[in-house]
Amino acid sequence: MTQATQEQRKMDKAANRPVHTVRYGTIQAAIWRNMVDNGNASRPMYSVTFSRSYKEGKHWKDSASFGADDLLVLAKAANDAHTHIHELRRQETANNGQN
Repeated sequence: MTQATQEQRKMDKAANRPVHTVRYGTIQAAIWRNMVDNGNASRPMYSVTFSRSYKEGKHWKDSASFGADDLLVLAKAANDAHTHIHELRRQETANNGQN
């Protein structure tokens, strides 16, 4: 494998990571940033994925299914993700005003 290919894979892997994660025990909210093209400009758009970790034998796995006991924790993770996204947007607006 060439050095350029290895470097590209490292960059792709880093780009394919959430910008922030919120975790409460086995519940996780991952915040993702995607650039959306608006014709003459682009802007970031945020989305959130939720998962619940569980152990099967010796291996940890993730699920997108939540039990009744997970729902309040999931709601707290969603609330914290919402707050973090608004902070990211506020920072972007402040940074764009400086340019």
